[in-house]
Amino acid sequence: MRRTRIAAYVTSLLFAATAVLTGAATAQAAGTGYVALGDSYSSGVGAGSYDSASGSCKRSTKAYPALWAASHSPASFNFVACSGAVTGDVLNNQLGPLNSSTGLVSISIGGNDAGFADVMTTCVLYSESTCVNRVNQARAYVTSTLPAKLDAVYQAIKAKAPSARVVVLGYPRFYQLDGSCIAGLSETERSAINGAADLLDNTIAGRVSAAGLTFGDVRTTFTGHEICSGSSWLHSVNWTNIGESYHPTATGQSSGYLPVLTSKA
Repeated sequence: MRRTRIAAYVTSLLFAATAVLTGAATAQAAGTGYVALGDSYSSGVGAGSYDSASGSCKRSTKAYPALWAASHSPASFNFVACSGAVTGDVLNNQLGPLNSSTGLVSISIGGNDAGFADVMTTCVLYSESTCVNRVNQARAYVTSTLPAKLDAVYQAIKAKAPSARVVVLGYPRFYQLDGSCIAGLSETERSAINGAADLLDNTIAGRVSAAGLTFGDVRTTFTGHEICSGSSWLHSVNWTNIGESYHPTATGQSSGYLPVLTSKA
């Protein structure tokens, strides 16, 4: 009788252990898909090698989401980031692939909401004072209006992909001050633009933290590789392909963005 009880006890322990292990394996397997959301910094504008099927979204095989997927082989990969996207575009057009089996989501968003393309156009074409005024308008938007828009995006992602690790990537500073550039914008303009980029990143980071998500700060990896550094991972003004201006190069994607996602995923 005693041996029978011991055998039954051991059997029950083994059964429980098997259930735990099987459950753990099931849980790990449940969240293995990767969905890449966001704007042109995530789609890979500036990196070249665009997927013709992506049209004006300009998704690049050299963008950090494609590079991460190629090296990690997720069970599924949905690359829906799109050039020009604002927070509303993410909410209306990009959330479809998210579900309970999504294990990783990456996103960069907010720069277009703040009008940074118009900021850079204004600064390149007009006076220093006009540039600084436009930067200050963008700063006011980032402070007053953008936080609620970011909150809406992050909450929607969490609702549709409750098991996913969500990594929100920020933006690099554009310029190395007192750098190698001998023409172009003034140091006052470059400093104002960098300051606005910092405000944008810090605002994003704050909302990411409030949502319980993970922020990836690419300012660290891009330090020393801004425009005017002599080793830039960002395009300056490209008059022959204006859409690539102020976007990461292929090296900016592989050495600036990819390591940050990899460390946070």
